[in-house]
Amino acid sequence: MSKEIHFNAFDMNCVGHIQQGLWRHPRDCSADYRDIHYWMDYAKKLEKGLFDGIFFADVVGVYDVYAGNPDAAIRGAVQVPVNDPTMLIPAMAGVTTHLGFGVTSNLVYESPFLFARRMSTLDHLTGGRVGWNIVTGYLDSAARAIGLSGQMAHDDRYDLADEYMELVYKLWEGSWEDGAVQVNRADGFYADPAKVHVVHHRGRQYQVDAMHLSEPSPQRTPVLYQAGSSTRGRQFAATHAECVFVNGQSKDGVKNIVDDIRAQAMALGRAAADIKVFLGATIITAKTESQAKEKFAEYQRYVSSEAALVHAAASMGIDFAKYDMDEPIETGKSQAIVSNVEAMTRSAGPQWTKRKLLEQMTLGSRQQPLVGSAEQVADALMGWSEQAGVDGFNLSRTVVPECFDDIIELVVPILQERGVYKTAYKQGPLREKLFGKARLPASHSANQYRIHPKP
Repeated sequence: MSKEIHFNAFDMNCVGHIQQGLWRHPRDCSADYRDIHYWMDYAKKLEKGLFDGIFFADVVGVYDVYAGNPDAAIRGAVQVPVNDPTMLIPAMAGVTTHLGFGVTSNLVYESPFLFARRMSTLDHLTGGRVGWNIVTGYLDSAARAIGLSGQMAHDDRYDLADEYMELVYKLWEGSWEDGAVQVNRADGFYADPAKVHVVHHRGRQYQVDAMHLSEPSPQRTPVLYQAGSSTRGRQFAATHAECVFVNGQSKDGVKNIVDDIRAQAMALGRAAADIKVFLGATIITAKTESQAKEKFAEYQRYVSSEAALVHAAASMGIDFAKYDMDEPIETGKSQAIVSNVEAMTRSAGPQWTKRKLLEQMTLGSRQQPLVGSAEQVADALMGWSEQAGVDGFNLSRTVVPECFDDIIELVVPILQERGVYKTAYKQGPLREKLFGKARLPASHSANQYRIHPKP
């Protein structure tokens, strides 16, 4: 029997996320992102469809690589304006019971002490439904926004990230013992000071002497997501990640990444089952193939090629405005998303051009949409699961809310009939739903910072 397929909605607290230009479609509601009721209705819809969660992307800079300024990004709403995704979670959690929330936060620009408290707070407020997408950033504009001249080198950011993880593990896992909180009203004894410990950290980047300000949340450490597919990113994922987000057009290419990350994790003493892999996917579906193709053609009329190039320029660190349509593009060493440049070179060859890039952006991004009837979509998703070893899909929005309505009403019932999609939620926090236990397993690197009860 095929394994269960997991779904996350993939979105961002902004107008234009992945498929650039579709916010202009007359049925699209993404410009309502400023309205909390938009997000509350969104959450209820996803829970009705038994989605595992919503995965929030985020950036803390503006896309200004294209033409050396942010004008095109602002004009085309290319992930700007963008609001803080963490602020949405309590409201969305308040109208749902099971839906998980994976939120992106750039550790390079966040104080680990304060960030650890924020995530514990969200884990408390949601009853243990929070995950953290660990990113190190790729925008020089974000670095300049906090007073730096530019971002750190790609691999150096991961070195910093390793220390950051060590520190937040100490705060989440090693400050408050289980049993420290007693809530003894009669004696006025809320928590036992002997079971609350100050974290002493002396590292290259951080020096901290402090107890964690939050008592242990249902998961202690949030579910850990990570999206790096570069060589250094895979090493980081094998060490820390529980859910890995990958992109790719080739099953063999994705399978190689999945197998490599799991092999590295097993070499570190983890189990292959400790990691679930989510593939980025865009679905356009209808009751029949012809109807799906008609919808795809309709959507294409609203795609913005300029906005697509703006997004690609920032993620690859290449100013495409400097090139003519058929001029070979030089891909030197980039400090942006290295795996994106590598993926484009694999798909278009070493001498690729702006025309070749745009030909792949059929819906405003490099992510090729899956277009077909609900049965065809279900076949394709199961094929990816079985042949590439992925566990689920991060489904990016096209025209909202209809893109998720189509998946929930048409695709989910077919997957359920085939026995590869849940018919009810499991109980417990997000990690327990995904992995069977609410806390990180003993094989995870965070275990070394845990306070183990004395015999």
